[in-house]
Amino acid sequence: MKNSSRMTAAEVVQIVAWLHANGVVYQVNGGWGVDALVGRQTRSHQDLDVFIDEDHEAEFMAWLTSRGYRVTEDWRPVRVQLSSHSGQVDVHAMRLDPAGNGVQQGLDGEVYLHPSEQRVTGLIDGQAVVVASAGRARELRRGYPMRAVDLHDLAVLDEL
Repeated sequence: MKNSSRMTAAEVVQIVAWLHANGVVYQVNGGWGVDALVGRQTRSHQDLDVFIDEDHEAEFMAWLTSRGYRVTEDWRPVRVQLSSHSGQVDVHAMRLDPAGNGVQQGLDGEVYLHPSEQRVTGLIDGQAVVVASAGRARELRRGYPMRAVDLHDLAVLDEL
């Protein structure tokens, strides 16, 4: 099921509320992460990129499935994309090391570190969410061809 729906702020807030209620260490990345840093929505979003503690991945995906989401791409260990009439959620599982850093496995043996000190608080629709710092958000946009949305997000980061 491919999806042309947009991911709304209200849907993101519901997802983050579930993560908070279940004590999940998470980090919103991508365009919503950038918009949270500036505290306002600057563009429409197709998806929500969320990095979560891998110990909660199955439970989180079961909850999303109960809300009508279905797996549309499975690139584990990097990410699993779920889609519904409400939008897309890209779930990136990370193992937490003793310092609370997220350690994410790549497809070809790569390892990506998401340092705990680079998690900050942003706002989506007035609700506090955990996001990557502006510097980390920039770093996460390296290594692939820039799309129009990436260029937009970088321009927004330049305003900070």
